[in-house]
Amino acid sequence: MRPSRLPRPARRRARGERVLTDLPAVSLADYADRARAVLPPAVWDYVAGGSAAEVTLAANRRALDRVAVLPRVLRGVDTVDLGTRLLGRPYAMPVAVAPMAYQRLVHPDGELGLAAAAGAAGIPYLASTLGSTPIEQVTGAGADVWFQLYWLRDRALVRDLLDRVVAAGCRALVVTVDVPVLGRRPRDLRNAFRLPAEVIAANLPEGRDALAHSGAPGASAIAAHTAASFAPALRWSDLAWLREQVDLPLVVKGLLDPRDAVEAVRVGADAVVVSNHGGRQLDGSPPSVTMLPEVVDVVGDDCQVLLDSGIRSGTDVLRALALGAAGVLVGRPLLWALAVGGEPAARDALGLLAAELTDALTLAGCADPVAAGELRTLGVG
Repeated sequence: MRPSRLPRPARRRARGERVLTDLPAVSLADYADRARAVLPPAVWDYVAGGSAAEVTLAANRRALDRVAVLPRVLRGVDTVDLGTRLLGRPYAMPVAVAPMAYQRLVHPDGELGLAAAAGAAGIPYLASTLGSTPIEQVTGAGADVWFQLYWLRDRALVRDLLDRVVAAGCRALVVTVDVPVLGRRPRDLRNAFRLPAEVIAANLPEGRDALAHSGAPGASAIAAHTAASFAPALRWSDLAWLREQVDLPLVVKGLLDPRDAVEAVRVGADAVVVSNHGGRQLDGSPPSVTMLPEVVDVVGDDCQVLLDSGIRSGTDVLRALALGAAGVLVGRPLLWALAVGGEPAARDALGLLAAELTDALTLAGCADPVAAGELRTLGVG
């Protein structure tokens, strides 16, 4: 019998070669190549990919790179305090871990590892409805947990989830509103992507994720599962109903049009997240960062505004703050770190992000995130 082949990094080590994953990461960007080397190609594509031609996925990065921050000098900045307040609670920096489904796909530590890393960093962890670990366990990992809700066809199941979220001690409810259906993702279709048996939608009743495990050529099992589970016709009246059900801060995630931000405030949102779902929903929608200033302008002091999609560094966090955001959500870079080394690597990645943000604020002449909101920005390129 032919012996099974070792993964590429292990084969190189066996030949006495030094591989990238043996070296310390010095930026969040380092984790992407390392994760690609250790993840199965279909899992890498599921996490890294976007919808349709991936135009918006690429545009998120280009748009952030075009934001130039005009630094101030001679401001007497000796030390920087990254501390901030989000939804009325103090956090160590203006960053939260974005909600991401099925984190045990990339590492056995999964949601528990990334939540523990967030807790150690002093920032919120957003737990997905489609997490692969039950919310009751995630809230025990040490972070302030905000629960991200996908609106399900079964309203009784939504009601049950809300009861569990409150009982588990979640600090906020985050409703994702840009997924009436899952965006068409060609990488997953080509890979006939499906969940392995050991990775489940742990917040749903047993068996409710069966479609996610049943692949077919040219089809995405994930898309089939969400099509059967999600309610596509969500309205503002549904959000108003939700506001009445739970006495938690309400965050509306997935807005781009300022008119929708105004409606979110009207129904009682405490914060909105300007997001195009990381380029995974409507391809051709604008980069999130380009809509951030308009949303900030229309909501004023009525609610906080967070930015999601494309954040890859402390410089990006500074850009978002200078454009008026109260903070950002960081997703894929932390999932790459989790894939590479579980909870310890995720802790290291958040430490790198804090170091990068400290450097960026110092160089911009800002002693804290509030001062960054007073900086001017320019469009370049």
